[in-house]
Parts: sequence; structure tokens; C-alpha cells
Amino acid sequence: MIITVASGKGGTGKTLVSTSLSLSLKNRGNIQLLDCDVEEPNAHIFLKPEIEGSEDVCVTIPQVSSVKCNFCGVCAKVCAFKAIAVLKQQVLVFPELCHSCGACSYLCPRKAITEVKRQTGVVEYGQTDGIGFVQGRLNIGEAVAIPVIKQVKKHIGKDGIAIIDAPPGTACPVVETVKGSHFCLLVTEPTPFGLNDLKLAVEMVNGLGIPCGVVLNRAGSNNEIITEYCRAENIPVLLTIPLDTGIARLYSKGIALVEGNPQWQQGFSTLFKRITEIVDERNRCSER
Repeated sequence: MIITVASGKGGTGKTLVSTSLSLSLKNRGNIQLLDCDVEEPNAHIFLKPEIEGSEDVCVTIPQVSSVKCNFCGVCAKVCAFKAIAVLKQQVLVFPELCHSCGACSYLCPRKAITEVKRQTGVVEYGQTDGIGFVQGRLNIGEAVAIPVIKQVKKHIGKDGIAIIDAPPGTACPVVETVKGSHFCLLVTEPTPFGLNDLKLAVEMVNGLGIPCGVVLNRAGSNNEIITEYCRAENIPVLLTIPLDTGIARLYSKGIALVEGNPQWQQGFSTLFKRITEIVDERNRCSER
């Protein structure tokens, strides 16, 4: 089973949930945590894995032959991302803008463009306390995270349980991360901003056809702003974590919630049980 932990905005507690959920399941066998928040991965701070290996993530970018090119400008016209500019006697390539679509090399009338590899990030993998760990790191200054996310997801095992920590928001990197999951946990907080971004996240997962549930973090006196919306949309609130200085203190020290406060072990185990029930029921309905 693949469970992605996502949110419509940053800072809601995705990593708190994904790390504690992974640790609560570690005795169940083949458990993985994959950190796809590749611009700022931080699950390693809480799991403290032993990194056993790494691999570069490379994309292809155009390389223009000054001998073959006649500066016709076709490549610049077909590039939707403005990664190529053609001057009178020079072609400028902007690698950070390139999405490796290959249109320029395919449509070049003089076949003056070839594709070369460029490293944009790295994927690291290892183990921690019986949990398989994988994280991606996008190189500083790079604008396109999707190739690194795809490389991280290639490490998902065929069997077992994979917990994916997604990037914040609802843009393309999040869609790429959530795609293919069996369930998506949406972490939110009881604020107007939290509600607004939760709605965007729900729209995203509904568009992908993936069942979802909500974890309400930093719960307090204003919970109804989230619970009323979830009730109206028939979205289950699967876990509520209170606004608590003790939890914040653990987080600031890089201590996972279920390790610093073992009483939460049962809460996260119950969370997984409810996710399993929802996924199983959905599968049964699809078979009818």
C-alpha cells in the first residue's frame, strides 16, 4: 500500500505525521518512508537513517552544434518554457528552464541539436530502525523538482507499506508525488488559511481519483472551521493532534512524536487501520 501525506500549504505538520506513522508501523515488516519534499527534505532529522548509497538524478538538455546551426529560430519558437533564445549568430540555452521535452532537437530542420545529460539532484537511500528510507535532494537553484521525485518513487517496493512525505501545496511536484497512491492523508490546521488550502488539496486528490482523509493538527477551539467542511464533503477526519507546547518542543528537537510521547503510538496505529478499511471498502466497491 502507498500512502502519501500531503497538505495544501507548508508548515501544517506533514513530516510530523509521516515520520510518526512510519515508526508506528515498523514492526509490521516491509515499511518505507520516502521523502519527496525534495527542495527541503527533513524527515531524516527525525528518523536519523544510516545512508547506504546515493544516485545522481540527471535530465537531458539541448546542445547546439555551431557548425550545423543556421540560426533559423525554430527551436526557440517551439520551446514552451523559453529555455532557448536565438540571436543573429548565437543560440543561448538556459538549462534551469529546460523541461527535457525534446521538442527542439526533434523539430530542428538541420538536426543541429543533440541532447546531453545534466545533473539536477540526488537520491539517497538507507535504513533506520527497520524502516527503509529514501530521500531526494534538488540541487540549489534548480526550478524543476519532478525528475527527482520520479527517481525517489522508483524505489517503492512491490510489497509492504510505503509512506510518502509530499511537498507542500498543490502544484505539479505534489501531483507527481500523489499520483499512483492508494490513499492520501491531508494534514491541515484549523485556520482560514488552512481551510482554503485544504479545499485546494481535496480538489487535487479528487481529480486524481484517490481517496483521502484529514489529519487535523494544532487543534484547539476553532476546530469546527475544518470539521464542518469535512462533514459537508464527506471527508473523514482520521486523527486530531492538539495544539500543545510539548509536541512543538519535541519537533524542535528533531524527535518524532511517537518516540517522544509513546502514548501516540496507538493513535497512529488506529489511523493506519482506518486508512486500510477505507481502501479495502473502495476496492470492494470497484469490484462490484
